Amino acid sequence: MTADRDARADDFVLGLLDPAEAEALERALELDPAWAAAVERARLRFLPLDLTAPDVALRQGFWADLARRIEEASQEAEGIPQTPVAANVTRPPSAWRRAFGLPLGLAAAIGLLGGVLIGQRLMPPDPLVIAVLLDEVGTPRAIVEDYGRETARIRFVSDVTVPAGRQMQVWTLPSPQVGPVSIGLLEGPEGTSLAPPQLAPPKDGQLYEITLEPAGGSPTGRPTGPILAKGLAAAQIDL
Repeated sequence: MTADRDARADDFVLGLLDPAEAEALERALELDPAWAAAVERARLRFLPLDLTAPDVALRQGFWADLARRIEEASQEAEGIPQTPVAANVTRPPSAWRRAFGLPLGLAAAIGLLGGVLIGQRLMPPDPLVIAVLLDEVGTPRAIVEDYGRETARIRFVSDVTVPAGRQMQVWTLPSPQVGPVSIGLLEGPEGTSLAPPQLAPPKDGQLYEITLEPAGGSPTGRPTGPILAKGLAAAQIDL
């Protein structure tokens, strides 16, 4: 049953369900935490595709229409009791595609945008960059959201194992001249907010990575352990 649910959640996030099926599943998200969790897992799996989607020319007035529809969705969401699992669930990309006639990749990206605006209203607004960190075989492991105000947030999207005596440490590379700089240590694979040192605002293409260091962090102030995951940032606003 779980495999069938996950497969259907994948189709939902990718906008492959017909309108009736998508609307039925969207209603189920409000009532069934298992469906909400499945859709959230699918959304995170496909996030790297959305961050690398090609630019598409939009019709005149698109953003004004999008802002209006997101505001309508936000007002609707305010009247629905939220659960911790369902808080970040996005509206289905198929709904955006029906409304705007969008191609698949862009529709999924718009669905994620709606989820960020609706589901993460208590987070600091507008991360400057988002980096999806992949392991050596290309599996997404974590997502870093860097707000550029001595605040960064990291979320794990798949299971990680930390050997005894080791601790995960998050790094970024502001420039080759500066070299790698520690953003902070992680106590475990739970999502957390970090307080990195004062740095220049992060930029598009900036490297982020997680290494396995001795307990207490790198003894040299530079990465010394094996790399658990790494990735390049995608700018979310004009920097």
